[in-house]
Amino acid sequence: MKYILAKKIASAIVLTLALTTTWQVSAKDISQTQLQQIMKNDKQVVLLDVRTVEEFEEAHIPNAINIPHKELEARLAELSGAKNTQVVIYCRSGRRAEVARQVLVKSGFNQLDHLSGDFNEWSSNNLPIKIGK
Repeated sequence: MKYILAKKIASAIVLTLALTTTWQVSAKDISQTQLQQIMKNDKQVVLLDVRTVEEFEEAHIPNAINIPHKELEARLAELSGAKNTQVVIYCRSGRRAEVARQVLVKSGFNQLDHLSGDFNEWSSNNLPIKIGK
């Protein structure tokens, strides 16, 4: 009986720690204005575009790097120096950015942000874009 109770308590502690850890590194939304300010101040940030290569080459936010969300896990080495750097993730509308966030959390990234409105809002606000690679 004591063994079963101890096992249940241990399971509850592990679950609580897992939930707390995930909550602590969940990406917060930053606004388009906040990202512009970060870019203007040359603050060290990794701007991660997780759309397809074709979407990225059509147009993207200047200085963004492109790693499509489906390739992110296999290409994590490209971001190895950014585990303790602010990473701002965006896609077209948000769904792929969330998938990417989950991959990065599991991989130990701890300063994750999500661009509110993603690229759709950025481009509709006529903010700076770059065409091509």
